[in-house]
Formats: sequence, structure tokens, C-alpha cells
Amino acid sequence: MTLEALIFDVDGTLAETEEWHRHSFNAAFAETGLDWHWDQATYARLLEVTGGKERIRHFAAGRGEVIDAGSIARLHAAKTARYVASIEAGTVALRPGVSRLLHEAREAGLRLAIATTTTPENVTALLRTTLGPDGVGLFECIGAGDMVAAKKPAPDIYQFVLDRLRIEPGRCIAFEDTPNGLQAARGAGIATVVTTSLYGGTAGFEDALMVVDGLGDADSSCRVLREAPLDSAVLRVADLRSALGEIPRSADHA
Repeated sequence: MTLEALIFDVDGTLAETEEWHRHSFNAAFAETGLDWHWDQATYARLLEVTGGKERIRHFAAGRGEVIDAGSIARLHAAKTARYVASIEAGTVALRPGVSRLLHEAREAGLRLAIATTTTPENVTALLRTTLGPDGVGLFECIGAGDMVAAKKPAPDIYQFVLDRLRIEPGRCIAFEDTPNGLQAARGAGIATVVTTSLYGGTAGFEDALMVVDGLGDADSSCRVLREAPLDSAVLRVADLRSALGEIPRSADHA
């Protein structure tokens, strides 16, 4: 099967953004007079629930508190405004190797897309800040937020992207960092590379095409945690094609 597209999750995959989401949630809680505070352990548990509004609802229910949909929407909007401002201030960088692989993929003629549960505003803020004004334009399709009814681990956001790209799932590779993300991509029939992250853990990735600790760059090598080692210190388009079974790796490097 010929590789034609790469589809990326955002939080934890493109950048280690979850801590900034956590800080933004806490700032929004304080701003609205709530006595809520999510420490790292609490937030790690809450990340098992995909979607910010869904996490707010889940946390409130766990405390026996009732919060209506309008209040959740306003609270989440306040959090998003805080988060976007922090990203636009340049507080977050892409993970090592992300920019390199994105541009290498485009040069190789691959199509790029995003499939995430975070809001579109969060995505565009990150891409513009880290990749420049043309960063959003690198991606042919951005599937985000509430564009689908069911969020990850449901495959809906990946199916949304596949439909927009008009491409077969077997011609794509997804990039994720959590078991929920992997389940979503695999549910849509897409082979998936897992890049382990701060909050994503290291378990639950048995169905991944490959598990790595990053994509690798000049100053940060890529270490394969599961499947065959790479021929170099970085994950390249040639490695992805080989993993998908398009071409033997040795032939490509001859």
C-alpha cells in the first residue's frame, strides 16, 4: 500500500502542551470563583476523558456538583482564551523532529492533516506560533473540537479527516501519544505511530505500528521502544513507508 498522508494528533504529539492546558484550566477556575484545582495527578486521571468540556462535566459530577451546559461552555471558553494567549506568547515549542518531519513529508509529496479533540483555536494558535504564518497551510485538513459528535477513543474525528481527504485509511499513518488516541485511529483503520509523551504513558500501545520516544532531530535522537530499530537517529518518511510495507527500508537507503 502506498503511503499518501500523515495525520497528527496535537496535544502531547505535536507539542507537550498538556501542562499549559492544566494551568489554563486552573486559571479559569480561579477567575470564575470556583475552588477547583487540578494538580498533575488529578489532570492525568482526567485525561482519560477526552475533551475539555467533558472533563469539566466529569470532574463536577465526581464532586457531586451540578453544572449546566451554559456554565461549562463559558468556563471552557475562558480556559481556551487563557491557553491561546499563553501559546501566542511563545511559551511552547514543537517536540523535537516535528517540524523536520512535517516539511520532509511535504517535500516528499505527502498530504498532511490533523485529528484532535482540542478546539480549532488552540490548534491554529500552536501552528502559527511554532511554524510561522504559513503553518496552518501545511495541513490540508484540520479536524478538531466539536466537528464530530463522539470524541476519541471513538474513531469519528479520524473518519471525518479521511472523508475530507477522500483517501483510504490504508494509505495513511496517524501519530498519537495516548491509548485513547491510538484506539481512535485504529478504529478508523489507520496504522499509527505512538510518540510517548509526558501524560500519555507507556502502556496500552500494543496495536501501534511503532512506538518511539519522539521523532528525532539533530540535537535529540529518536529511540524506538517497540518494533525494529531505525537506520538513523531520526524517524524519516522512508522509515514510515517501510513500516507500512510500501518499500523495504534497505532498498530505500541503497
